[in-house]
Amino acid sequence: MTALFEHSPWVEERADARPSSGDRHADLMAVLYDATPDEQLALIRAHPELAGKAAIDGSLTEASAAEQASAGLDRLTPTEFERFHTLNAAYRDRFDFPFIICVRLTDKAGILAAMERRLGNDRNTEIATALDEIGKIVRLRLEAMA
Repeated sequence: MTALFEHSPWVEERADARPSSGDRHADLMAVLYDATPDEQLALIRAHPELAGKAAIDGSLTEASAAEQASAGLDRLTPTEFERFHTLNAAYRDRFDFPFIICVRLTDKAGILAAMERRLGNDRNTEIATALDEIGKIVRLRLEAMA
């Protein structure tokens, strides 16, 4: 079974313990937005860097590997790989968590442009953006399971 949230089963467990609204995605996101800031950061930090170490050493979750491949991140040129590596490092240095984007809704060029653009955001904006992107990822994973 595909994990909806990267290495964070607590989100689904908490949603399962609540009355259902009939909208699984909304129930899951309510848990996410009700979580403490530390829990939200832990969830964000549970995500792998795009085209990062986990992609190279094979430790990506099955869902993440498929999603990154769908955007061509498993087929980067050396120049593209270096650009991802540089932007990932700059992003992590600035925000202390990995860049998150729903890769299935964009491509390599779109991801790189978003990384560059979002480096100009403040930390709170990036936390909110990361949670929104996680919501998009989860919605697509739920649809794939249906």
